[in-house]
Amino acid sequence: MKKLVSLLVLTAVLCAILLSGCGGKDTLTLNVYNWGEYISDGSEDSFDTVREFEKWYEAEYGQKLKVNYDTFASNEDMYNKLSTGAVSYDIVIPSDYMIARMADEGMLLPLNFDNIPNYQYIDKSFRGLYYDPDDTYSVPYTYGVVGIIYNANVVDEADAVEWDLMWNPKYAGNIVQFNNPRDAFGTAQYKLGLDVNATDHANWDAALAELKTQAPLVKSYVMDEIYNMMESGEAAIGTYYAGDYFTMLDAASDNVDLRFYYPSETNYFVDAMCIPKSCQHKELAEIFINYMLSEEPAIANAEYIYYASPNSLVYESEDYAEELGEEAMEILYPGIENFSELYNKFAYRNLDTDTLDYINTLWEELKIS
Repeated sequence: MKKLVSLLVLTAVLCAILLSGCGGKDTLTLNVYNWGEYISDGSEDSFDTVREFEKWYEAEYGQKLKVNYDTFASNEDMYNKLSTGAVSYDIVIPSDYMIARMADEGMLLPLNFDNIPNYQYIDKSFRGLYYDPDDTYSVPYTYGVVGIIYNANVVDEADAVEWDLMWNPKYAGNIVQFNNPRDAFGTAQYKLGLDVNATDHANWDAALAELKTQAPLVKSYVMDEIYNMMESGEAAIGTYYAGDYFTMLDAASDNVDLRFYYPSETNYFVDAMCIPKSCQHKELAEIFINYMLSEEPAIANAEYIYYASPNSLVYESEDYAEELGEEAMEILYPGIENFSELYNKFAYRNLDTDTLDYINTLWEELKIS
């Protein structure tokens, strides 16, 4: 017995020294799935959110942590990967309409907000929105609004009005349009004052007619290509999100003078942090979410991605406002107190399969016309 006890004691000591798992000191792993270029990553001396969280967690809890950080290109790519059940992530950051879909399909876990006390800093305008009406599954990470970007060296200031600029024949061959049906049809519907979430086919027919009117003026239908085209001056008018405008502005050629404005009716979006059903470390995931809402990482992330933050620690920070500048603050935060009203009125929502199929048919008709 003494030999057995000695052996057990020796084993316990070795486990403690080697951290082989007997003492519960193994390195934990947290799997995060986010958009590309959507977190401050340490480049150009920026705050490295993931690495700083790992260090903070070890100092706070006395256990090593490794964050595996993967990226996706679209909500649909993320959804398809998760829905197969072939992968497991602890945190995902989808857009609003995809959150609604995933919640309806039982793909998300309810959050324990006792582990997310920093949720108190999320502005009330971002609570109770349609995609998560009871604030059960998500914590807003960032938001944005679609506006119009134009080169003031080409476009007359007087013409920069509403969506009309995107249809102005004076600038034929200088206009770029979204290369996806939801966003492209949205621009036409907002221009016509139509409901972007309507299921009535007549609504979409009217938008198609408007897009056909615009088609001869369009240089090309683009997504990420808009960056190079607007920055270089290859195109003079396009529509994209406000945060992306500042990315273009930073990289614009010397002969390009980019400006931005919001039409009175336009699309609003929210991206939010969620925990998928495949999560292996739910409490750890909630700790990560809470960390992301704390002041230093929240401000660093907002500065890095250029999108607006729903976190009061960010938009009320004098240092953040000074870093961005007055123009950026005015564009990124246009009346945050009215956000929920405008969002509920104009933001895209999920559409039924019949409507989506009809839109895709119209889109094909536009592209071949």
